[in-house]
Formats: sequence, structure tokens, C-alpha cells
Amino acid sequence: MVYKIGVWPEFMFPSPLQVFKTLWSGIKDGTYTIALLHSIRRLLIGYFIATILGASIGVILASNKTLDETFGSLVLSFQSVPSVVWLPLAILWFKLGEPSIIFVVVIGGIWNMIISSSTGIKNVSPEFIRCAKNLGYKNIKMFAKVIVPASIPHIITGMRLAWAFCWRALMAAEILGTGKGLGQILMWGRDMGNMQTVLSVMIMIALTGFITDNLIFKKLEGRVLERWGLLNN
Repeated sequence: MVYKIGVWPEFMFPSPLQVFKTLWSGIKDGTYTIALLHSIRRLLIGYFIATILGASIGVILASNKTLDETFGSLVLSFQSVPSVVWLPLAILWFKLGEPSIIFVVVIGGIWNMIISSSTGIKNVSPEFIRCAKNLGYKNIKMFAKVIVPASIPHIITGMRLAWAFCWRALMAAEILGTGKGLGQILMWGRDMGNMQTVLSVMIMIALTGFITDNLIFKKLEGRVLERWGLLNN
């Protein structure tokens, strides 16, 4: 170990065995499990709002050229702003607590959903539109039967990216905010100088993100792309 040769002391760089013992202990006594459930609940609420709201705004932007050229440019700018930057405003608007954390989570994922939904609708093949018109489709029927189904691959990709960004935003908000969650345990470990706790929570966060992405969103995206004939074999 690096601390044995005098590079770093043990409390700064704990051994992998110490980290995994702390991780297992936190899971066994329910500390990490309860914190994870609190975090997942916030994530699901924020993600659901970001998905619905983002997709709706994306549809509006794609349907209105003036809005797309004005507000659409602002969306691209907002996407580059880290979601944690919104936390001071969230605290000012909603006070320090659950609503402010969920607001930051929503902000973390909404921009990707807007961009993906808008891009998907604008990139629908003109051939689909012409064929639908020849079949008598127009207005709402055209939108529901042709445009939305054709844009699904972009929307699914946006949902996958939005989940990842919402997860990152949640951790940042929990570290700086209040309430139970993995971010709060991480903050406690840092304040106490307990690097085993810090590293074990980091592993927990990474594993949760990896599992949800690979077991849910990656498979869903692959099936959609295969169904739409967009998956390279």
C-alpha cells in the first residue's frame, strides 16, 4: 500500500480492503441502503418531471421556428451550465430542503430532453411526411401517427442522457443541500476525514449509475434502435 512506503498516510488513502469493508458494513446495517432509497426517490421525481417537461418543450420548439431560433439557442447555453450552479437559486426560491434538491435534479436533465426531442422531430424523414400526406394524414393525426413514432430513437437517447445528468445533479445537490441520501453520507465522511466512507459511497454511486444504465436504458435504447432499423450489426 502507498501509505506503507510513506507516500500518503493511511487515513488519506485507505486500502481497498478497508473501503470494501466499510461498503459492506454500510449495506449490511442498512445505512447505505436507506440513503440510496432516499436518493432514488428524489431522482425518480426529478427525472419524471424533467422528461415530461423537456419533451413537451422540445415538441413546441420543433413546431415553432421563431421560438426555436430564440429560446432554442438559450437551451444550448443552459446545457453547458453545471446543474449545481442552480442550487443557490433553488435555495432562494424553495428554501433549503427537498424541493430545492428536486429542482436541481430537474434542471440537470431537462436540457438534454428538450434538445433530443426537438432534434428528433425536426429530423423526421421528409419521405415519411409525404407518404403520410398521400394517405390522408394531417395535423394531429400526422403528429401522433408519424412524427412522434419516427422521433422515438432520439427521445430514448435523450432519456438515457437525462438520467445520467439527473443522477449527477442529485449527488451535487445532496452534498450541498440537506436531507438523507448518499450525497449527505459523502459529505459527512469528508467532514469527519473518513476516507473509507467517502470512497465507499463513491463506489456505491458509480455502481448504481452503471447498473441502471446497463440494465434499463442501454437495453431499451438498443431494442428501439433495432426495431427502427438503426442499429449497426
